[in-house]
Amino acid sequence: MQAKFVEDQIIKESYSAIERLRQRLLGVSPRYYIETYGCQMNEHDSEKIAGMLESVGYVPAVSKNDADLILFNTCCIRDHAEKRTFGNVGFVKELKQNNPALITAVCGCMMQQREVAKRLASRFPFVDLVFGTNELHIFPQMLEKVMDGGRVFEIKDIEGEIAEGLPIKRNEGFSTFVNIMYGCNNFCSYCIVPYVRGRERSRRAEDIVAEVRHVVEAEGFTEVTLLGQNVNSYDDNGIKFPELLRRVNEIEGLRRLRFMTSHPKDLSHELVMAMAECDKVCPHIHLPVQSGSNRILQLMNRRYTREHYLDLVKDLRENVQGIEITTDIIVGFPTETDEDLNDTLDLVRKVGYSAAYSFAYSVRPGTKAASMDGQIPEEIKKQRLALLNEVILESVNGANDKYIGTEDEILIEGVDTRGEPMLFGKLGCLKMVYVKGDESLIGTYHRARITGTRFNSLVGELMD
Repeated sequence: MQAKFVEDQIIKESYSAIERLRQRLLGVSPRYYIETYGCQMNEHDSEKIAGMLESVGYVPAVSKNDADLILFNTCCIRDHAEKRTFGNVGFVKELKQNNPALITAVCGCMMQQREVAKRLASRFPFVDLVFGTNELHIFPQMLEKVMDGGRVFEIKDIEGEIAEGLPIKRNEGFSTFVNIMYGCNNFCSYCIVPYVRGRERSRRAEDIVAEVRHVVEAEGFTEVTLLGQNVNSYDDNGIKFPELLRRVNEIEGLRRLRFMTSHPKDLSHELVMAMAECDKVCPHIHLPVQSGSNRILQLMNRRYTREHYLDLVKDLRENVQGIEITTDIIVGFPTETDEDLNDTLDLVRKVGYSAAYSFAYSVRPGTKAASMDGQIPEEIKKQRLALLNEVILESVNGANDKYIGTEDEILIEGVDTRGEPMLFGKLGCLKMVYVKGDESLIGTYHRARITGTRFNSLVGELMD
């Protein structure tokens, strides 16, 4: 669908609210704490909320116990995430009793489900602010109402609009996220995302390039990940994702460019060649397969076959040097048989993933799969998930051996203090490498020689 943008006047009103709040909080410096669940999209939304909070004078709190404002940014992709959120929101009740001035808020995908949001608001009357995924740009106005003594419940059922120009407080480091699109049109039968994030809307390519250039030149980030529910279907008036990658790749100072997530049905040869030809695009792709069974893929409404998926893998491996592929896999989907599971295990062995995020199917009310016959008992789901994880581990460990003796550049990200302290960093292909070195090297790029393996990762030594 054609992207709709929030009117400039509404953004101006948000900045007016920010200024009023800033004047109100002069000399106070209240503390905020954001707890984020779910995907990188949610993480980036939390960065925007933090940006608005810091614009009015809030500072980060060390923990919920120290905060003057606590916000939960929720996920609804699996049932476990919802239960965890309700439990953690309930914990805040005692904090609110001890500090009646504490502001509590819950937002995100789970709250976009209106009935769930109503249930939460009713069960936890101490929650001051509840809002969905389409109200981020009016957060300052909602916060102002809460500070004036009101309780705000704001969830729109309309399709979301794209808001440009919001403040962002990015997580400290050297790698950051940039949204290129929002929403999803695929309606996989197990997935709630299209119902809580809306239909696909692509940002303007010029805005994306400008934001990436800003975070590189003004904020010092050297690695950027472009985000979207399905980046492969990005379309800004004919500018498709391969062209966007090429434009971003030209930005000076950018060292590494990543993206996620890619839907297999929309992965084109043009994108494969853009990955191959753009020197800053990392040789890694997250390509969720979900199942290796054609019958289950059809029931999932994934709109590709295992054969097509394997052809994509072949195209990637033939053209993108050193590429690693990661994936998502669901077991226990309704009516799944042992034969279907074996098809999935066979595909995992054929592809040789470098990592896989595996899940037992979780019923999401409102999706087509929730009402399907043939729901699999939980015990069988657990057994199948354990078997899948064994095969994934074999695949990952087998793929790691080929790195021993090779040399490549890693971006050092931090230090692991379990046992003997070791620095850790990622290769361009996303493989984690552990090396000895001083903490002053965190955030820098260094060549390393791979000398061995460690669990699912690699061990090496710095060369410079």
